Amino acid sequence: MFIAYAVVAVLLALVLLASAYAKLTRDKRVVDGLTGVGVPLRLFPVLAACEIAGAGGLLIGLWYAPLGVAAAVGLVLYFVGAVGTHLRKGDFKGVPNAAVILVFSVAALILRIAA
Repeated sequence: MFIAYAVVAVLLALVLLASAYAKLTRDKRVVDGLTGVGVPLRLFPVLAACEIAGAGGLLIGLWYAPLGVAAAVGLVLYFVGAVGTHLRKGDFKGVPNAAVILVFSVAALILRIAA
């Protein structure tokens, strides 16, 4: 189970860091998608910081399991909020990306607990 967690954690961390980078550099696609559901530009650095912290927590969680569990729980909550926001605003184009990351966050949580 640990190897499965390691693979999921590393891949998820890479995706999270790419997402954070897109928010910090104000990538047009990301800006359009998030401002379209009502997220103000001033919150982009906060959202990026949450993703960076989650990525770091998953990776440190390879050595210190409680941090990996905490990071995965935080990411599950973050992406439940993201999916919920997109659904509430009727932005069904934005749901799949957030939902896929949510599924991988749940997988990371289950695998870190099981390892």
